[in-house]
Amino acid sequence: MKKKALSLLLASAMVAAMLTGCGGSSDSAGSTAGTDATTQDNSAAADNTTDNNAAADNTAAGGGSLTVWCWDPAFNMNAMYEAEKVYQQDHPDFSLNVIETPWEDVQTKVTTAASSGDLSTLPDIFLMQDNAFQKNVISFPSVCVDLTNSGIDFSKFAAGKTGYSVVDGKNYGVPFDNGAVVGCYRTDVLEEAGLTVDDFTDITWDEYIENGKKILEATGKPIVSCQAGECDLIMMMLQSAGSSLFNEDGSANIVDNDTLKIVMETYKELKDTGVLVEVNSWDEYVGSFVSGDVAGTINGCWILASIQTAEDQAGNWAITNMPSLVGASNATNYSNNGGSSWAVTSNCQDTALAFDFLASTFAGSTELYDNILPSGALATWAPAGDSSAYGVGNDFFGGDAVSAKIVEYSTKVPSNITGVYYYEARDAVATAITNYINGSDINAELQTAEETVNFNMGQ
Repeated sequence: MKKKALSLLLASAMVAAMLTGCGGSSDSAGSTAGTDATTQDNSAAADNTTDNNAAADNTAAGGGSLTVWCWDPAFNMNAMYEAEKVYQQDHPDFSLNVIETPWEDVQTKVTTAASSGDLSTLPDIFLMQDNAFQKNVISFPSVCVDLTNSGIDFSKFAAGKTGYSVVDGKNYGVPFDNGAVVGCYRTDVLEEAGLTVDDFTDITWDEYIENGKKILEATGKPIVSCQAGECDLIMMMLQSAGSSLFNEDGSANIVDNDTLKIVMETYKELKDTGVLVEVNSWDEYVGSFVSGDVAGTINGCWILASIQTAEDQAGNWAITNMPSLVGASNATNYSNNGGSSWAVTSNCQDTALAFDFLASTFAGSTELYDNILPSGALATWAPAGDSSAYGVGNDFFGGDAVSAKIVEYSTKVPSNITGVYYYEARDAVATAITNYINGSDINAELQTAEETVNFNMGQ
């Protein structure tokens, strides 16, 4: 099993490198590193940790520098540059070396370094997609430094967000961007059906479907669209009830997952009633609500940037929380989709400086989050939501203070378990839901999905 998993990892890394060279999108990045059951010697982390007393002296003096890998100059890299400015206010000689590194390349480089046992190629800090965090920490235990006792107050972050980078009760990531799920609606279309956004707030999926039928009858427009063959909405619904595709011991949680069955049944009803329409691509998905063919969408809060490209619709949109599952224990109106967190590597030559930098910025500065808010970077650090900048109304969304609302939503998101084989499980469930919609037996599809995941895990 170990040899098979390692082979898959190296092959995936090679594919990722080729995709990056060809301009491949980050949508496929999550599966670039499969799994590795090889346990690395954790002594490397201890050996690479610098003397904390010397580091503390250096930090107090305001000196030192850190190298960071991340992608997207206008978003993630911009946030790091702003963090550098904030930290330099008290540490004028501090500097960052921010290297643009696409997510596919980050995953490939981490896989290669860990597999070779040579971590010297890694930076001090790098950004990691949340859904890949547990996979990398479990597969490569020597790569990331345990941040639990770093001085960073993780209680200030949304628990659901923090949970992505927690393994065996230890924190390995500092949460960054917000992926809290929002329900977005065209208020003018709702009005044609005699509804308002209040009719979609704190509701169940059953109520959502009934409202959707009213809109469909009055306007001919579905209320939501999804990309066929993908299961983003499925995963959002599942996490909203605190359920996962894996158990805490890493075993697949599909066949006996009652919440997953409710999710699949709910999705099929959405599709069968015409309230939900499936499209063939991401561009068609965005185009469906930007063009006005669909009256709303449910997704991570980053979708607001796409919605606001429809400038002619300014003032006719509103956001609220998502529907909750009927019959599922622990059901809530909150979930998450997407996002990333910062990791400190075992190759960091000044861990005390890295800890203090992260604690003082992404885990301690409302000024930082105010500064990066215009770029669309919303915090999961709860104190940021109390900032006056977050309380400013957004005219596109009817003057609502959407930024503060989204931060509040993020604090209510249940945690879930992604594990090592998260993307493989997603793919298996996506196939199951497609077959189920087309008439297959739901129990048989769940059984097949779990068998597929178990095969991938080599069990």
